Amino acid sequence: MNDSHKLHLNRLQWYLILVVILSAFCYVTLNVWLQPYAIAYGETGVMTAGYFLYAAIGLLFSTPTPFVAVLIISLFIEKISIRQMFRNIFRTENKLKTVLVTGGFCLLALVYAILFGTPNGSPWYMFPLGFLIMIPFVGIAEETGWRGLLQPELDKMMPFPFSVLVTAAIWFVWHLPVFFDPTSRHYGDSIIGFAITIFIWAFALAAIYRSTKSVIACALYHTFIDALGAVYDWNALFDGFPGSLAANIYRVVWLGAAIVLWLTAKREEASAAPEAPPAECGTA
Repeated sequence: MNDSHKLHLNRLQWYLILVVILSAFCYVTLNVWLQPYAIAYGETGVMTAGYFLYAAIGLLFSTPTPFVAVLIISLFIEKISIRQMFRNIFRTENKLKTVLVTGGFCLLALVYAILFGTPNGSPWYMFPLGFLIMIPFVGIAEETGWRGLLQPELDKMMPFPFSVLVTAAIWFVWHLPVFFDPTSRHYGDSIIGFAITIFIWAFALAAIYRSTKSVIACALYHTFIDALGAVYDWNALFDGFPGSLAANIYRVVWLGAAIVLWLTAKREEASAAPEAPPAECGTA
């Protein structure tokens, strides 16, 4: 095993270890110690110190677990400053391409919601408002880890389709506890339906990153999808199973668009790679 491979493996190992530790801490704290306060708040609407602590840990540590893991790796293992870490998150090499690719996949999500979603009665301005609020606490909080570190590191170790499957599996398992939390919006939803959705999104997000090399592009797309829940019944739209035939056909088209983007990016990478110099006569 060469030094480069060891470095990639160490980054990956540290990331997974930190995600497991941080997620376990949040799960025990939120779902064992503080959950009664969340249930009481849902029933009475009365803010208590216990519920405030529940909400603060959820906002700052539970969803941002991938970000916190990357932050720890950057500061204490790789000795990278916070400024440089954020430069990496916001780096966008080809801004026009990034806007077109990300915007195209956001449009796919919006059309899917309009065609197959059920409005929840909230005014439409809640969608852009929710989008702005979720950018740091959902998009950047998650994608800094999933597509900013996990997916690229796995890409260096295995073929792209397999790295997407592994990323999707880890991402799904990370979400799994919320399906058993009575205070979660996923409680009682179809785990199979969500697993299918996670796979489609994992492929789409991986393809976006492969094409743009931009973490913020993935964060914006992720945020856009979650913000749809401000005006649509998000759970019925994305967790439902088996769903209508038309909706499933559209999701196959969605996945197909991600595959086309990946193949296009792969072809661009191959054409941009420098050709190996021809071997000189007499060399072995």
